[in-house]
Amino acid sequence: MTADGISDEDVVRRVLGGETSLYEILMRRYNQRLYRVALSILGDHAEAEDVMQDAYVRAYRKLDSFAGEAKFSTWLTKIAVYEALSRLRRRGRSEDLDSIAEAKGSERMIGMREVRDPEQQAYDRELRLVLERAIASLPDAYRSVFVLRVVEGMNTAEAAECLGLTPHTVKTRLHRARLLLRAEIEERAGIAAEQAFSFHISRCDVIVERVFRRLAAL
Repeated sequence: MTADGISDEDVVRRVLGGETSLYEILMRRYNQRLYRVALSILGDHAEAEDVMQDAYVRAYRKLDSFAGEAKFSTWLTKIAVYEALSRLRRRGRSEDLDSIAEAKGSERMIGMREVRDPEQQAYDRELRLVLERAIASLPDAYRSVFVLRVVEGMNTAEAAECLGLTPHTVKTRLHRARLLLRAEIEERAGIAAEQAFSFHISRCDVIVERVFRRLAAL
C-alpha cells in the first residue's frame, strides 16, 4: 500500500470515514519510531513490540478525539510513551538519574558524524552495534530523550510533549546523555545515529497483521 502524498491528517480523516484499511499506512509510517522509543524505555524487544500493538489499538480507539492541534506523529508517540512508562512502573523499576550522572560525569561530549564511505559499511555495522549497546546502557529517562531527539530527530518541544517533560528538562537530560556516552564510540563509528535500533520490514509486517487482528475483534 502506497502512502505517497497522503498526509497523516488525510489518512486519519479517511479512516474515520470508513476506510479502515488505510490505518496500515500510519502503522508502517511510524513502526520504526514507536519501536525505538518503546525499546529505549523498556530495553526489551518483545515488550517494545507489545507496546507498539497496544499503542496502535489505543490510538485507533481514540482516533475521533485527535484534535489536530499537535502533529499526529507526536500524538501517537505520546500514546506509546505512556504505555511503555506504565509497563515500566508495573515492573517497579526506577533509577536515581542524577547520582548516575554524577558518577559518570567525566565522560566527554559526543559529536554526530556523517555515514562512512561504502567500503566502510561492514566496519560500520560492527561499530553500530557498539553504539546501540552504549545507548542501551543509558539510564531510562536519558535514553528515551536521546532516542527521540537524536535518533528520531524530534525537536525539543516535540520530545518534551511526548515525554511529559519541560523543554528545559529535555535539554538537560540530552546533555547528560551525551556526557554518559563515550566520545570515542561515536568518533570511531563514524555513522549516523539514525541507523541505530532499526525495525526490520518483516517485523513491520507482523506488527501490522497483529494490530488489524486485534482491531477486528473490537
